[in-house]
Amino acid sequence: MPRQEVDVLQGTLDMLVLKALTWGRMHGYSILAWLRQTTDGELRIEDAALYPALHRLEARGFIEAEWGLSDNNRKAKYYELTARGRRELRAEAESWTRYVSVIGKVMAAAEQSA
Repeated sequence: MPRQEVDVLQGTLDMLVLKALTWGRMHGYSILAWLRQTTDGELRIEDAALYPALHRLEARGFIEAEWGLSDNNRKAKYYELTARGRRELRAEAESWTRYVSVIGKVMAAAEQSA
């Protein structure tokens, strides 16, 4: 049975984009490709969600953008993580790890018999 894609939880896309950019400067399509490859295609991220996230991260000073040429000689906007973005990613990763741990405890709890 084929795996179902998982939708990105609200509030996590920014963190995922910041993580992708720890691998270096990328344009939007490369970010999506990296996320798909890293999640074995199980994470569904729509283009329509990615680009507003990139603009939001740039406005907050977490990433910087610069126009350049892609591998196929097309004009593309490249994004790069800033020092402020690295700090934000560390904070978000710590918070996310704590959240996953807490939810894991709830889900692993055995049912109490009445």
